[in-house]
Amino acid sequence: MTPSFARPLAALAAALAFVVPAAAQQKLQIAGNFASEHPSSVAVDQVFRKEIARLTNNQLQVDVFPAMQLGGAKENVDAVRSGTLALTWVGAAFLSRIAPELEAVSLPFVFTNREAAFRVIDGPVGAAIDRKLQDKGFVSLGWMELGMRHITNSRGPIRTMADLKGLKLRLQPNETHLATFRALGANPVAMDVKELYSALEQKVVDAQENPYTVISASRYGEVQKHISNSGHFFDFIAVVASKKAFEQLKPEHQKAVREAMTATIAHQRKLAAETEAKVLPELKAKMTYTEIAPAALAEMRSAAAPVIEGVKKRAGAELVDQVLAAAAKP
Repeated sequence: MTPSFARPLAALAAALAFVVPAAAQQKLQIAGNFASEHPSSVAVDQVFRKEIARLTNNQLQVDVFPAMQLGGAKENVDAVRSGTLALTWVGAAFLSRIAPELEAVSLPFVFTNREAAFRVIDGPVGAAIDRKLQDKGFVSLGWMELGMRHITNSRGPIRTMADLKGLKLRLQPNETHLATFRALGANPVAMDVKELYSALEQKVVDAQENPYTVISASRYGEVQKHISNSGHFFDFIAVVASKKAFEQLKPEHQKAVREAMTATIAHQRKLAAETEAKVLPELKAKMTYTEIAPAALAEMRSAAAPVIEGVKKRAGAELVDQVLAAAAKP
């Protein structure tokens, strides 16, 4: 939740997102909606900020604003696109309304592990999406791990698809995600992450779905009792810069931003895997954990399969087929 006193400052901070002081030093602001404890926020603060200073001999300074300090995910994306914010790291779903091609990497039950997901996003599919983002006013700097998404809820254990029937479930604003849970019998609701904790607390929605790292860092276990290992999507964090702000940088500073973020992403992916292994036992200790049997997951996968045809219409059949082929490789 963004403190009320921070809101008046957010607009001013966003307006100063790309500042050239009288001295030779330039400032870049990067904002995200993930909690300060999340692996992505830790990596940006500990690696990106320091690497930029090192690579540019302190000519570039990065100010990091995690935990929705400069607004929610949609606000950060819109600010970067307009050039009032230099960079953001954000769940890829929040860019899919601008670049529908991102839905091609949001397919239900397609990625069985993080290695398959990275094989797709680090290859020709990711390069094609990067080009689409460039056309929309962004410079793509790479893809962090958000992770495999799982369901939490306040209604009861989820063991089978029948347990999803009528479940009012908050989702990201991604049509593939929404269509998937409609196909599974739930009642999905698109909602920005900045509204989610209070919506769960006030029972506006029954459930939400996120990777274990987000569930832990955002403390959703305080307002949700049940958690299940649904693993229905693997999700990415897009790191994007404002094309307008990026092109104002000297070429050597553009190179430094890219190099620093490459190091940051490598660190974040490793940290994300380590953190997931650490927080899952903690979540199991706080919440009622229900294992979904392989046969029940297969039933869900079968029910969601027709959603892929809809994605082909929005994101392009060729791109979706590339994702499916790459994900299926051993």
